[in-house]
Amino acid sequence: MTRQLLLLALLAAAPAAWSAEQCAVEIHGTDQMTFDKAAITVPKACTSFTVTLTHPGDMPKNVMGHNWVLSTAADMQGVLDDGQKAGEAQGYVKPGDTRVIAHTRLIGGGEKDSVTLDTRSLKTGTDYSFYCSFPFHSTLMKGTLTLGS
Repeated sequence: MTRQLLLLALLAAAPAAWSAEQCAVEIHGTDQMTFDKAAITVPKACTSFTVTLTHPGDMPKNVMGHNWVLSTAADMQGVLDDGQKAGEAQGYVKPGDTRVIAHTRLIGGGEKDSVTLDTRSLKTGTDYSFYCSFPFHSTLMKGTLTLGS
């Protein structure tokens, strides 16, 4: 009887664990100026979605810093231009930029940071881009984010 109760408890908890796992992703930004993912799909069932950026490299953030920035594809270049003007002290993200949907802080080798976004701000059919806004990194460090069905 105890074995059956344990099995039922595990089965009952499984959907919640599976669902929570689907509402998060880890992405790596390397010293080779790459992300290890070119596309992220956010399940429509998620009310929030967490992105954890990890920098497994060794270089400091003033040399090879990375962040993860999300905006619409149409806003990407403007966000990058204004972020470059904002500079390293602001993590290459203009403070208060309403075009930025979410972003992590700028991190160096051996660091990680997370950001959680409210998925209600995402619209089906809109093209979203994620990228590193450190100057010139977005030429290689970019990808697409889509809202799943």
